[in-house]
Amino acid sequence: MESMKGQGGIQMLQTAEQEAQQIVSTARNLKLKRLKQAKDEAEREAALYRSHMEAEYQSKLSETTGSSGSTVKRLEEETEVQIKKLKETSSKSSPEIVKLIINYVTTVKN
Repeated sequence: MESMKGQGGIQMLQTAEQEAQQIVSTARNLKLKRLKQAKDEAEREAALYRSHMEAEYQSKLSETTGSSGSTVKRLEEETEVQIKKLKETSSKSSPEIVKLIINYVTTVKN
């Protein structure tokens, strides 16, 4: 009879061990599932942050590019105005300079 009780006790221990293994296995699976969810959520947040930062960068880039484009246009206009003034000035003083050069070339000094 005692051997029956011993076998029944062993059987109970084996059943308890199997249940414990099942509980540990379930807990492991739940833990892995939560880790995967956390990883997926972190990746989504990182992608969202990355896209936000990229949009902000593109915005700043377009602002600086746009302003430098207008700056270039303004500088080109100012340059054209200055070139025009120089041409006008040189055309006005050109006859005088030609006279002066001819006078120096043709005048003989002893």
